[in-house]
Amino acid sequence: MIEIDTKSPAKINLYLRILNKRTDGYHNIETSFQYIDLYDFLNFKESKHDISIESDNPVFKNTNNTVFKAAIKMKEYSNNSSGVNIKIEKNIPMGSGLGGASSNAASTILALNKLWGLGLSDERLLNIGKEIGADVPFFIFGKNALAKGIGEILENTETIKNNILIIDPQIHNSSKKMFSLYDSWVKNNEDINKYLQNSFWGIFIKENHIIQKFYNENINNYDLKLSGSGSCMYVEYKERQEINEILKKIPSNWRFFFCKPLQYSPICYIK
Repeated sequence: MIEIDTKSPAKINLYLRILNKRTDGYHNIETSFQYIDLYDFLNFKESKHDISIESDNPVFKNTNNTVFKAAIKMKEYSNNSSGVNIKIEKNIPMGSGLGGASSNAASTILALNKLWGLGLSDERLLNIGKEIGADVPFFIFGKNALAKGIGEILENTETIKNNILIIDPQIHNSSKKMFSLYDSWVKNNEDINKYLQNSFWGIFIKENHIIQKFYNENINNYDLKLSGSGSCMYVEYKERQEINEILKKIPSNWRFFFCKPLQYSPICYIK
């Protein structure tokens, strides 16, 4: 049996600006995506007919996940005998703004294109990704990028040099809910321009008093940034001693990760 192993990377948003709401319900944004070396691990093994997923994470016990949706979409381009067993080891926090679900979907799309010998073009693969989720095309693109539109208009950009401290408050954020809250915030004419790095900062702080406290205690000493619609925050640094003080202030029930930037995604090897 043919099989493919891949590392499915996380990303951070160096900045994220919501420009406006579109008539189709999506939002036009501008953002800068940067890959980091925090990975989920996926294994794809060819099988007959069926699509099956094995994982310790309960989100994969039903079909309402991006990996299964991506596999079903790819099966539309294959013959009926195509099947796959997918094993997933999750390390990227879910609902964190680090793009784990989108990264997993992109890995699935590229792996099945190769595993099943579909030979789909890059343009077709990007369009399939867009149907799964707004960030999926970036993960298929495979290079750090400036993004516009809903996130699907991509332009290669330089890799940052600094190390990254990821701070995970273990709050599960739904992007759909965060966009809805943002729309309400705009409608109520609240100050949406106060937090320039990420348009979601104001909503995230308003909805979580523990985040507000942490933000206020650290923002004067650290350039604390938010990834995606949250909930993970991060700080860039060169030397470990630069972040010693903020490490002491991270609550004991939160998690943190020491990460490095990547020049490109490991799933490029699948191509």
